[in-house]
Amino acid sequence: MSKHIFVSGGVVSSLGKGLTTAAIGMVLESRGLKVCLQKIDPYLNVDPGTMSPFQHGEVFVTDDGAETDLDLGHYERFTKTRTDQACNFTTGQIYSSVLNKERRGDYLGYTVQVIPHITNEIKEHILRLDTADIDVVLTEIGGVAGDIEGMPFLEAIRQLRHDLGRHNVMFIHLTLVPYIRAAGEIKSKPTQTSVRQLREIGIQPDLLICRTERPLSQEIRDKIALFCNVEPDAVIEELDLAHPYLVYQLPCVFVKQHVDDRIVQHLQLKCREPEMDEWMAMLEPLENPSHEVEIAVVGKYIGLQDSYKSIYEALTHGGIANDARVIYRKMDSEEIEADGAAMIEGVDGILVPGGFGERGIEGKVLAIQYARENRIPFLGICLGMQTAAIEFARNVCGLNVANSAEFDKDTPHPVIALLDEQANVVEMGGTMRLGAQECRLAAGSKAREAYGNDAIFERHRHRYEFNNEYRSRFEAEGMAFSGLSPGGKLVEVIELPEHPWFVAVQFHPEFKSRPTEADPLFREFIAAALRNRQAVAPACRTGRGGRESLC
Repeated sequence: MSKHIFVSGGVVSSLGKGLTTAAIGMVLESRGLKVCLQKIDPYLNVDPGTMSPFQHGEVFVTDDGAETDLDLGHYERFTKTRTDQACNFTTGQIYSSVLNKERRGDYLGYTVQVIPHITNEIKEHILRLDTADIDVVLTEIGGVAGDIEGMPFLEAIRQLRHDLGRHNVMFIHLTLVPYIRAAGEIKSKPTQTSVRQLREIGIQPDLLICRTERPLSQEIRDKIALFCNVEPDAVIEELDLAHPYLVYQLPCVFVKQHVDDRIVQHLQLKCREPEMDEWMAMLEPLENPSHEVEIAVVGKYIGLQDSYKSIYEALTHGGIANDARVIYRKMDSEEIEADGAAMIEGVDGILVPGGFGERGIEGKVLAIQYARENRIPFLGICLGMQTAAIEFARNVCGLNVANSAEFDKDTPHPVIALLDEQANVVEMGGTMRLGAQECRLAAGSKAREAYGNDAIFERHRHRYEFNNEYRSRFEAEGMAFSGLSPGGKLVEVIELPEHPWFVAVQFHPEFKSRPTEADPLFREFIAAALRNRQAVAPACRTGRGGRESLC
């Protein structure tokens, strides 16, 4: 059967449990093990699909159409696994399932309680991933030890160690060891308190991963080990990283501290030593790039980093593929709406990501107009494609009041309209066009050139589409519809052939991008931005290996 690793968090949220879980998964994969990763969220929502990006960050979409937590994006970027609906579940899903069973009479008249009914349901959901071809299942427990919402999940994993046996289950606890500047000291007490909370319900961590901004002395490590009842070499240091893009160093950090050796020993796994040549080769251009490029990300949810998490990561991957560091100029579309598109001046490329609702739309339209008229490389994603169509309709086709039916139901020119299958949809959760859908690419198009294939499958999350009544009008003015659904009914990709690089897509290519294999559109977008930068600024310094870099 599969072995199980449970990763919990302590002291405060946002310590990086998702990244830690993903990095451990990657290291185990490098040892030849087959892994599967899962996230448990303690909120009552059935899934994050109806939650505001300001509340929860981005919604990550899987191939099978599940709207999931953004941590599944980390899992896919670090490992070769493709997550699915079973890889993310919430308190809302657990209680819904139990209550449905109660209504059907499945419990035969018994009083339905948290223990055993809720905890049994949690265990069933976890064990769905326990299959013959999976060596290790890594499950991240959302929230912080001590949260009332998370108690049933902690009790369930405590029971699983009893059910499956000690050498089939491992507990890893990620905690904070803060540095108090006023005292000039690193403090271990928060970690001790967090571990004590776990031990009170019967969970003894096997490994402690300590987030810290200062290196841990041996004295501090020994103190944590003593009071948390672990061996000194089971206290792992996870130093804060200087830049967000350096998260891809985490697997190396863990290998250097023999985290994988301790996991292999505890779970009694038979496997090879880690082979990380491909990963190490990727880190070289990430850490020491020869070039630099600045991209404006014009969005509605710029105030929260996690709202466009996969976008920023995919841009970084595109940079790796082009031996370039990508600098983001994060721009709130409402500010552009108020102050004008001149705010964008000087960037090498412009990206407009997805979103919902009317707020900030005119700022996106202005940014796209600026990219089109000034021949700046442009990539539009989902709503970014729809606003590109609105801009083109207004400023090229002469349809001055063109709009999306989502924003103006009475517009005389709804160049973006509701999908036919959405006409009678009432419920909001899980009802959009979701998951991997086939797209056919036109020969000679930039999209076809990027992918190197005439048929692709990309993930979708939208209710509105390009209105086919306007196709001929757009084509007459120079717009190319270079990607269509099978049968040609839905527009998936639009391009301007006469522009250096102007591509917009209805799907979300960022979800499938990885640091070792950048998404083709992001790779070519960054390449175009580099060409644009080189055309504007002369080479003025030398990069790694004597190659030319840019100002």
